[in-house]
Amino acid sequence: MEFVREIWENDTEYMAIVEDLLNNEELLKLDNITHHHYTTRLVHSLFVSYVSYKIAKARNLDYVSTARAGLLHDFFLEDRVEIELLGLGSHNAAHPKIALKNAQEITEINDLEKDIILKHMFLCTTGSGFPRFKESMIVTLVDKYCAISEVSQPTRAWFRERYSLLQSIVSYS
Repeated sequence: MEFVREIWENDTEYMAIVEDLLNNEELLKLDNITHHHYTTRLVHSLFVSYVSYKIAKARNLDYVSTARAGLLHDFFLEDRVEIELLGLGSHNAAHPKIALKNAQEITEINDLEKDIILKHMFLCTTGSGFPRFKESMIVTLVDKYCAISEVSQPTRAWFRERYSLLQSIVSYS
């Protein structure tokens, strides 16, 4: 993920697209929330946003809306327990609606961005419907890829460390 971070930070076109969002104090609070156990919700959202932006751009799709909605897709400050205590339903069903409401408070949201934010969890929810746009499907799939990558990164590092240790023991004997 650090490699991706270095790339998006140096991509001037991408940064121009999301700059106003990255200057928003409410959105920046996501950097204080642990997400997928090993990262922050802001870093996760940037990872999803940037990878989705690159895919959409390569396919001549609306990469601007994709980048912006990708950054806003998890724009909620509540944790799983708080969402359920608010009576909003399960985390998976409720957080896209909360993210859309929060996004609309800080910027204009077009129909494509709305579809991306609301439907990025369509595989886990009922009622939101199937994504209407290719860009929505891109963000949905990239979100799942990034989540798996984020969760598995420490496990992969643990195995690499153990493998190196084992190799050093074997080569020493």
